[in-house]
Amino acid sequence: MLNIDLHCHSNVSDGVLSPADVVARAAANGVHALALTDHDDVAGIAAARTAADASGLTLIPGVEISVSWGGQTVHIVGLRIDPLNPELAAGLADIRLGRIARARRMGDDLARAGITGAYEGAFDYAVNKEMVGRTHFARWLVAQGHTADMRSTFRRYLTRGNPGYVEHEWTTLENAVGWIRASGGTAVIAHPGRYAFNARQLHLLLDAFRALGGEGIEVITGSHHPSEYGKFADLARAFDLKASRGADFHAPGEGVDIGCLPALPHYCRPVWQGWPELAAHLSPSLS
Repeated sequence: MLNIDLHCHSNVSDGVLSPADVVARAAANGVHALALTDHDDVAGIAAARTAADASGLTLIPGVEISVSWGGQTVHIVGLRIDPLNPELAAGLADIRLGRIARARRMGDDLARAGITGAYEGAFDYAVNKEMVGRTHFARWLVAQGHTADMRSTFRRYLTRGNPGYVEHEWTTLENAVGWIRASGGTAVIAHPGRYAFNARQLHLLLDAFRALGGEGIEVITGSHHPSEYGKFADLARAFDLKASRGADFHAPGEGVDIGCLPALPHYCRPVWQGWPELAAHLSPSLS
């Protein structure tokens, strides 16, 4: 059985490892195919591909696009994209400009709550200075002793109704799916269990996503509790969506490690079914 992980981050966005080190960790964990899906940026794909070629791992070029839908932030993963596609590149560049403005407002909001220097601290944690985000703020807050760990940080700060959270308008669902499709890729809804939608709202999202040409949904992912796997597998089947699997890895010790998730439920239709780049791994010893 192939170990396929289609969601992870490097220090090009809010991970801590370089793209090459992410690939090396995946290979060491027995991953056969890995998608690098940095937030709103594809700058790490070339280095990840070089490392993957050297290790024998198959690199799937990807991205995770920030979207505003239904009053919430939703993430759409693009798999098998062309990172050089001009329409995708222009759209991602616009989102990154908005990220810088949002980060400054997050720092201002934390300052009003009595925590000064947060923007500068988060900025120092970001290798890619266009990509300062909530995870960088959270790491700084932990390092400064304001909270004990990443999980408690997000409970106390940076989420809706708490200091450091600011409203921000990302791109549209239509744009995100359109850019992914224009680049030859497959659009997948990331970690649906993280969104505070009721059942009706989630169904409306899946309907809208499908109508725009979206094809997949993450069923097994690092932020889903095992009790949720069946729910999202059933939704994938009900909405005729392919199922994806990805740890959403950011750093060693933060959440689930790369390639360390259970398999998809047997009745799911994997998003990677029929991908020719996986053929090299389908020898009798691995199938």
